[in-house]
Amino acid sequence: MWGTVIKLGHTMTTAHSSGGGDISRSLRLMWEGRESPNRGPRPGLTLDGIVTAAIELADREGLSALSMRKVAAELGVGTMTLYRYVPAKEELLDLMLDRVNGPAPGHDAERFTGLPWRQCLSEIAQGSYATYLRHPWLLQVNQSRPLLGPNALLGFEVSLTGLRSLPLTGREKVAVISTIDAFVTGLARTHVLAQQLAEQSGVSDEEFWNAQAPLMETALHSGAYPEVFALPDNTFDMTGEEMFAFGLDRVLDGLEVYFARPEAAADPVSGTGCG
Repeated sequence: MWGTVIKLGHTMTTAHSSGGGDISRSLRLMWEGRESPNRGPRPGLTLDGIVTAAIELADREGLSALSMRKVAAELGVGTMTLYRYVPAKEELLDLMLDRVNGPAPGHDAERFTGLPWRQCLSEIAQGSYATYLRHPWLLQVNQSRPLLGPNALLGFEVSLTGLRSLPLTGREKVAVISTIDAFVTGLARTHVLAQQLAEQSGVSDEEFWNAQAPLMETALHSGAYPEVFALPDNTFDMTGEEMFAFGLDRVLDGLEVYFARPEAAADPVSGTGCG
């Protein structure tokens, strides 16, 4: 995911955060695997399997549904069995975050070697956006102080790969990643919130806007809003995907201007590719 190491804390709520439990135990589980249980492990049950079940539960029912009891039920084991593998829900959430914050499928340093920087950054941003839509509960976690597990760190490594050949300082690279991460997260949040509102309210977008139509018709013909009145009928027909593509292209256009500034052009490092 974009900006794993420098998350700006984009959240819809702040009830959950990375590193909310025992930080040392979370890091040990991320980097070394399951701690030695007090009793023998259940045959067929693994830490990876527990994390997978927890992610699937959160994907399906939201982060508010996540509990050790429900994850255990997903796996068909007793709740106490899970505590032999992971100490608490907070540490489990850290493991979930490290899993999903890794590079998108097919995204690695080899994939981006030799590609134009713009294609690299576009593909990585699209992969991050898809991750948010696949795991919308991510937007409910405050990751302004992320725990750096192997997958999250690899995600950051791959993001830097897209900037490797550009004449940028380390601070500039992080700023570029932060900028695109802010754009991706903001659009993902807007998309997810719109979906959730329609589902929770039972009112479709069409029904919602139709309810306002009579008053809007009167207001727009009053002459008080000439710029709004002048907008063509198809103004608001852009899909979420089209809005994302448009916005990402404009962000990359701005970065292209920055990369092409004279002081950057004087740098001997080529800025034509990723690798």
